[in-house]
Amino acid sequence: MVVAAVMLTGLGLGLWVGGDGAGPAGTTARAPGTTSASPSDPAAAAAPTPTPTRSYPLSTTPQTIPAVRDHSPARGPGWRPERGQRVVVNDAGLADEGRLIAGELGLTYAGEKGDTKAGDLRLALSGAAGANQESYTMTVRGGRVSISAAGEAGVFYGTRTLKQTVRGEGTAPEGVVRDGPAKERRGLMLDIARKHFTADWIEDRVRELGDLKFNELGLHFSDDQGFRIESSSHPEIVSQQHLTKAEVRRIVQLAESRHITVVPEIDSPGHLGAVIAAHPDLQLRNAQGVAATGAVDISNPAAAKIVDELLDEYAGLFPGNQWHLGGDEYRALMASDPQASYPQLAAAARQEYGAGGTVADLATGWLNDRAATVRAHDRTPRAWNDGFYAGTSVQPDKDIQVAYWTGKEIGARLPVEYLRAGRQVINYNDEFLYYVLGQPQTFVYPTGERIYEQWTPRVLRGTQPVAARYDGQILGGSFAVWCDLANSQTQAQVAAGIRMPLRATVQKLWDEGEPELSWAEFRKLADQLD
Repeated sequence: MVVAAVMLTGLGLGLWVGGDGAGPAGTTARAPGTTSASPSDPAAAAAPTPTPTRSYPLSTTPQTIPAVRDHSPARGPGWRPERGQRVVVNDAGLADEGRLIAGELGLTYAGEKGDTKAGDLRLALSGAAGANQESYTMTVRGGRVSISAAGEAGVFYGTRTLKQTVRGEGTAPEGVVRDGPAKERRGLMLDIARKHFTADWIEDRVRELGDLKFNELGLHFSDDQGFRIESSSHPEIVSQQHLTKAEVRRIVQLAESRHITVVPEIDSPGHLGAVIAAHPDLQLRNAQGVAATGAVDISNPAAAKIVDELLDEYAGLFPGNQWHLGGDEYRALMASDPQASYPQLAAAARQEYGAGGTVADLATGWLNDRAATVRAHDRTPRAWNDGFYAGTSVQPDKDIQVAYWTGKEIGARLPVEYLRAGRQVINYNDEFLYYVLGQPQTFVYPTGERIYEQWTPRVLRGTQPVAARYDGQILGGSFAVWCDLANSQTQAQVAAGIRMPLRATVQKLWDEGEPELSWAEFRKLADQLD
């Protein structure tokens, strides 16, 4: 009964020095006033009384979207932001990241400091040679937080993890997070050509994307229905509702602060209806004189000239290193016999490439020429998969990445054909990642649940993944909003409709493995974090 009483006393008062039941010098901890010496021992009377310290359970993994890849738990109180605490950096290049998280958490941005204070949040560039610029380590220990990475993007993503953790749980748990993305391209593409979106709305999406660790925003701003960005070289093609260049610069600047690359797309040689409306002489016509909707005549040098002038102009507006050239759904190559239907194109192909030259060769040459235009501005080009034609004597340039969206179009080939050829591919799978306003044809609004449970970056077409050996060639993926029936939804409805699909998409791009949370748990977490 004496032993039981001692045990109960210990439970009531908690654990002592070290928090694991061990007292000084490895002795067993006892209740205050008891020692290993005899009560009559004078040394015992003079011995200091141990001071109780709190014991903590092992911490749990921070709950974030996307989920962190690795967390080493530890015992401790964690970290909670309090007014007066500092954000300090070890490099002036982290000032943007520091000021942003300080404002979000109500802290004081103190700039570059070498000292440490209680409650500090320290952001640091580690300088690790060859390390992934987007990976980071977040350490919560001793009442402080440190986030370190080889690149500024990694530090930023660490602050997003911290922000979400504090928002969802109140306290960042003790321990070390080691995290980084599986895929380097994680995007949202917006069709702002068919539907005008305001600059404020787009900026809201940029903030949302940044918090979710996306790193691309695609802007498809030229199509048959509109040309939506101010132009100085060809103002005659610009739609009444459009973004000014000043608005675009603000969007780009905000995106850069969130480590998001804005990827512009002027689709050609199809989808140029807005340009053709101002320049009808450029429109493609078949042998009977019937106009091909949205398509320019690629045998006419004036068509190439105007597109190149636009590409050159907007290279100065979009400083990112990526450029989307489109290349899809060229009407001439959707005909059953392109050579007979469009004899002027066939003649131009033979003149350019010899007697065996085809319309597909001419279209491939067009794509290569546009790639050369953006490459001169140090941009990496990409094009839709149905802009790469089989059986041509002219091959698309090797550095043109494949934006794989469908297997439904004429001439569309299986993803493995591009992968076997050594091409890099970005996943835009229309079975999972296409949000098409009004749900025309066979499209239905994608759900986050289906993406979360069935899609991975290797599912490029339909529902079946390509072989794992091609994983390294799949750079990532992009969710896409297309506005075929532009008035079917308001801006607010679009934002609400893509909310959970975006979260599911980035989870699978950040970590291709099976998510630990069920869909119901993931959805609940999203509600807690927003």
